[in-house]
Amino acid sequence: MGLESNITNQLKEKYKAIDQDLEDHLEGLLHSKPITYWDYIQTDALLNLQITRTDFPDEMVFIMYHQITELLFKMILTEIQQVAESEQIKETVFTDKIMRISRYFDVLTSSFSIMKDGMSIEQYNKFRQTLIPASGFQSAQYRKIEFASTELINLIDKRFRDTIDRNSSYENAFEHLYWQAAGKDYKTGKKTYTLTVFEERYKEEFIRFTKFYYKNNLWSKFKSLPKKAQQNKALVKAMRHYDYTVNIKWVMAHYATANHYLNIGGKTAEATGGSEWVKYMHPKYQKRIFFPELWTKKEIEDWGANI
Repeated sequence: MGLESNITNQLKEKYKAIDQDLEDHLEGLLHSKPITYWDYIQTDALLNLQITRTDFPDEMVFIMYHQITELLFKMILTEIQQVAESEQIKETVFTDKIMRISRYFDVLTSSFSIMKDGMSIEQYNKFRQTLIPASGFQSAQYRKIEFASTELINLIDKRFRDTIDRNSSYENAFEHLYWQAAGKDYKTGKKTYTLTVFEERYKEEFIRFTKFYYKNNLWSKFKSLPKKAQQNKALVKAMRHYDYTVNIKWVMAHYATANHYLNIGGKTAEATGGSEWVKYMHPKYQKRIFFPELWTKKEIEDWGANI
């Protein structure tokens, strides 16, 4: 009786705090159905999200793989958000969060074998023609992961990184982000349709997102820790692991998969979005590094060069 009374009192306090009557909510329980796995996971809805554009069976693999990837991106952003919103995060918690994020990217990296070895090259090169002008660089969640991981300067196209004003407006910085090169002629300023529609859909959202993460990204959060915490070997190791996994291992797994399907007989096919994907993707060209001060000068010089 004591336990029942304690739970009842806690429930009364809970609903009283939001001006609700406990009896009304208990009455509602009389009519509610027990939860099931398929209702909780929304299995039926999830399994009906795959809409193919052709009759090639392997297109279903392609769609589901990318949907799984986007779900993992959401998990990553959820972990980063917890770090970003913590006013005083402990180094142990920081380390745990970074390793969680790294494990998600470890899964993403190893999972590329599903794409590389799990689809017919012949089928892929037929159904991909129906995907023009869509492109993988249009993943808004991946762009948010980058914004939330490091300072904006580290995402600027390498050609402009040393000369751009670090106090530049968000608008100007946005125009010089490295992935703009996937759909923009810097000499004329002309943008591809793929980049144009991507910006129309997400640019304002990205700028709002970046304003919060300007000082709350993982790199800035790390540098705001006490000096002793910044020297914590486990944390530094975790940060380096995350940086290397995202910007070299995962990128190169993606690159190898693209090369498998698009570099046939020595002839490199154009990406569906029209980008020069070889130079856009390979880390040795852009040297995307989230946490540059955690790497030696030699490591930065050799970034992606030996892969």
